[in-house]
Amino acid sequence: MLIVLSAAAGAVLRRILAHYSANAFLQPLCAALLAGIIGAFAVRYQLSSPLRLVAVCPCMILVPGPHVLNGMMDLSVARISLGASRLLYAGLVVLAISAGLLLGLGLLGVSLPVGEPGRAVPLWLDILAAGVAVAAFSIFFSMPLRMLGWPVAIGMIAHALRWWTLSLGGGATTGAFIACLVVGLVLTPVAHRCHMPFAAIGFASVVSLMPGVFLFRMSSGLLQLANSANATLPLLGATVADGMIAFTIILAMSFGVIVPKIVIDRLH
Repeated sequence: MLIVLSAAAGAVLRRILAHYSANAFLQPLCAALLAGIIGAFAVRYQLSSPLRLVAVCPCMILVPGPHVLNGMMDLSVARISLGASRLLYAGLVVLAISAGLLLGLGLLGVSLPVGEPGRAVPLWLDILAAGVAVAAFSIFFSMPLRMLGWPVAIGMIAHALRWWTLSLGGGATTGAFIACLVVGLVLTPVAHRCHMPFAAIGFASVVSLMPGVFLFRMSSGLLQLANSANATLPLLGATVADGMIAFTIILAMSFGVIVPKIVIDRLH
């Protein structure tokens, strides 16, 4: 409930700020700042786990996943200027989110742990949560309701395949690649047949796989490394590991979605 209320308050704050400023970075910065403050209070009153989910989860929906995937797709067809611009814009938005989140936590003396292990989730719960997340992102992108069924169904299947890959010992990168590969193979023909934009249904299905939490942890690790008193070898290793995991997952997702689309488009 704290996560729901925090995310809702951030959405209201973004809409209010939109009336006063057209700055593309002010809204995610302030929404993440609010999420960090609420998350810090939750830690103070022992209402949050070591994963700091109360602070992190409201920031996940702010991550510009479609801009990252669109930018990678532009680069794959040699639209260098457009692709680089999209990736740079996405990076600046992530930087604004990370700054707001860490500032909100730091105001109350709370930090975001680096390298904190996650918890195992049952398959049925993972699939159910994936359907809710895909539907939420689709609504967040103003997708028409008639198009909502395909991304929700395929997104749930993709998350099930990712869970299955992880259960067999595969890494997060491999799981993301297999999930996105299936999404690209299934939804590209659907987009052609039903005359729906692939960017809408395809990216909505996989954008919940974006490694935002690893980017936030990497930012937290870099901030802690700036303090010489906390500059330890394990912290450095965990920071680099989080950054590399985020980078490889983004690459795997991009190849998984883009390659099937390019091949099927040529055949079509």
